[in-house]
Amino acid sequence: MKNFFKKKGTFRPKKSIREGTKQYQLKKYSDSSLGSGNLKKAVTLPENEDINEWFALHTVDFYNQLNMFYGSIHEHCTEKTCPKMSAGKKYEYYWADGVKVKKPVQLSAPQYISRLMYWVEDNLDNEKTFPSNLRVSFPKNFSTIIKNIFRRLFRIYAHIYHNHFEQIVNLGEEAHLNTSFKHFVYFTLEYRLIDKKELAPMQDLIDSFIENDRHLSNSKKKKLLKN
Repeated sequence: MKNFFKKKGTFRPKKSIREGTKQYQLKKYSDSSLGSGNLKKAVTLPENEDINEWFALHTVDFYNQLNMFYGSIHEHCTEKTCPKMSAGKKYEYYWADGVKVKKPVQLSAPQYISRLMYWVEDNLDNEKTFPSNLRVSFPKNFSTIIKNIFRRLFRIYAHIYHNHFEQIVNLGEEAHLNTSFKHFVYFTLEYRLIDKKELAPMQDLIDSFIENDRHLSNSKKKKLLKN
């Protein structure tokens, strides 16, 4: 297996969106929406845009974000500290890619995440799966591919929160992680990319995000009525 980590604590090379492509234009729109702080608006497909391009853009974005977060704490995620790929004591994940590994196998967290991120990277680099040329169509099963990727990326978020949140706090990255995960959750819920049962390890935090936003929304409405 390839050596996944670098000496300086970096992860896989960051994926970039090529300038001049449709995804590049969508990224500029997405970034401006995120800057407004309205995550619900940020996940809504812009009018008259291709949903597959929207999926592809966000897959790259979340891949890059997890690259950064896990890369910052990977020295604390070792064969000794994390002998299983888990999200707390109740949830453990086994690896299978359906091609090289068809029968799920138990791996340590660093091994599992290494294989997962290489698997995502291979998908992103495959022009037949993620075409960068507008004249090339996305595969017919693209939504299934996206759901599989998001389901697995969620597991990295869950592992970081349950097993390494203390390190995230020590690095002062908790606000950034919460924003990233909240964005991921809203995108996932908007397009029903992950079954609810798969979200169970993080359901309490997900519910708190939704409840807090509902409370803020109601507060704003009351202020408008008073005015």
